[in-house]
Amino acid sequence: MNSFQALRRTIQGPAQAHKRAVTFGITTATRPFSSHITTHLLNSPQSPSNQNIEAKKTMDYQDWTKERLLERVKELEAQLKTQSQLPQQPTPALQPPAAATPTITTEEGEPPKKKQKKKSVGIDPSRYSTRLIALKLSYLGKNYGGFEHSGYSNVPSIEEELWKALVKGCLITPADPSKIDFAPFEYSKCGRTDRGVSAFGQVISIRVRSNRPPSKPEQPAEEDVVMEGTPEQNNTPQLPGKKQQQKPQKEWEDIVDEINYPKVLNRLLPPDIKVLAWAPTLPEGFSARFSCYERQYRYFFTNPSMAPTLLAPGEKSGWLDIAAMKKAAKYFEGLHDFRNFCKVDGGKQITSFQRRIFECDIEEVEGQDLGGVNFWGGEKKGKVYYFHVRGSAFLWHQIRHMVAIVFNVGQGLERPEVVRELLDVERNGRKPGYIMAEEVPLVLWDCVFPKRPEIVTGEGERKVLSRGEDERAFMHDPDFKGEIKFEDDGVDWVWLGEDQPGNLMGSNGLVDQLWEYWHERKMDELLSGLLLQQVATRADLTRKLGKEEPAPKKNGKENLQRVYKGGNMTRSSGVYVPVMKKELMPTPVEINHKWAQSKGFKDSEDMANTKNWRSVIKANKAADKAAAAGGEKSV
Repeated sequence: MNSFQALRRTIQGPAQAHKRAVTFGITTATRPFSSHITTHLLNSPQSPSNQNIEAKKTMDYQDWTKERLLERVKELEAQLKTQSQLPQQPTPALQPPAAATPTITTEEGEPPKKKQKKKSVGIDPSRYSTRLIALKLSYLGKNYGGFEHSGYSNVPSIEEELWKALVKGCLITPADPSKIDFAPFEYSKCGRTDRGVSAFGQVISIRVRSNRPPSKPEQPAEEDVVMEGTPEQNNTPQLPGKKQQQKPQKEWEDIVDEINYPKVLNRLLPPDIKVLAWAPTLPEGFSARFSCYERQYRYFFTNPSMAPTLLAPGEKSGWLDIAAMKKAAKYFEGLHDFRNFCKVDGGKQITSFQRRIFECDIEEVEGQDLGGVNFWGGEKKGKVYYFHVRGSAFLWHQIRHMVAIVFNVGQGLERPEVVRELLDVERNGRKPGYIMAEEVPLVLWDCVFPKRPEIVTGEGERKVLSRGEDERAFMHDPDFKGEIKFEDDGVDWVWLGEDQPGNLMGSNGLVDQLWEYWHERKMDELLSGLLLQQVATRADLTRKLGKEEPAPKKNGKENLQRVYKGGNMTRSSGVYVPVMKKELMPTPVEINHKWAQSKGFKDSEDMANTKNWRSVIKANKAADKAAAAGGEKSV
């Protein structure tokens, strides 16, 4: 029981650490603790039937919500407590018996029964119609394990929070609310942001409950039946000259009469996840993933990127060369092979790394500064910038790799032309082992669903692409040199506040809710900035009262270089090793082969030639699990 007490203390810790505490309990409890309890129950002389225990041993916790997993832990605790209450030994004569606890009884002599709480039965989905809608989401990803739900993450995902809000709001009615499964609801998502990454324009589509009355099939007319209590039954005469008229049915209004989906969900979602808009009418065949033509990302950073150093003469000052960074960013535009700017996952078996970048640049954030921090003096003032990129699709960690190289250029550690060298996969087919940028400043800014993609050819001719299988072909055409613009949005978004302004700007509206969230963090920024400014300016560095220390060393060399990798951290690298001289990583083909061989195939080609190879892997895994379970039983 000590392990469970520790688990409870972890889960019931401070509110600030709630998410991490809950997920710690999940990852540590659902597998080792549940198996420990199951083993104990099996060995107990008063254990329930072995069939029930075996069923519990084979439970799959991967898709369960954190709340359901905690309930499961409590159930197993209760079972363990019941089994541990074995018959007590006779009390020795020298020890006085414990005082009997008085029992309260009713007049009939029976103890009063405890009132049981009524369980919520939810709604009857057969009484409601449904509709396919799109939702535009925003979230700050710092406290989440990415957008997509994963049973192995130690922090909650955006999809998990969204699932709980949809279920609690009765917008979807899954057979098992504790299991996260969007498949029955025609669900699709535009982007799969990684752990720590935020989004201000994420889009999903999903089928949800609607207020629209369900259509009733026409039935043949039936003879009037005299009902009890009616005027006909009571022989009550009708008023002369007046006929009973049925009220005309009100015509359905798609916005006024429908559920306000953003408002309902925003009441149930955490303060750092909000729904900004919804789309009642979607184009035919709409998919949040495949109907998107453009995804926009922004990576925010400050200049200076790190605290300017006034004492170490050989160290970079912390200021970035924005002009050099803009030149490097422009090399990304066009169609390129980005295998040297991504992380290759053998489980995906990706063989094509060509992606088209419509635009890439460095932009200044207007109206933003460093909050009064200016301890270095002089005319240079700190500013806020962002790395701006527009593209059709991106590889895993592609933008964070692109940003890392651009930061190296901005610090003067690399030439802008290093981008062009890394994009030349004919000469450089192996990715150098450099570190990608931090995740928190990255934002999925927007997702664009145009009515028709419009391109401007190299000769300046405007051309609207027709619907067809080849309408995306220009994105992968290496000879296309024109400009691509998506001006008309094909989705008619209803933004929160357009239905009722109070939902946006009123008391407890979305702006009011986000203001509280922002203001708390603004105070943190203000106080920390004032503290930094005060600490950096109070000392008189010209006094030199102590003995000057030698420059720090690393591996016997003077540690003169700090490398900025985005976010809050810098890395001390001693003598900087240029990217093109770093250790080379395996090629994508080698990574794919190695992964396929780990799954029992000869190589990736053998796996690709196997029909439904993912199903084969799952079947083999299930067979190995069953064989292992059979071995345990025989023992």
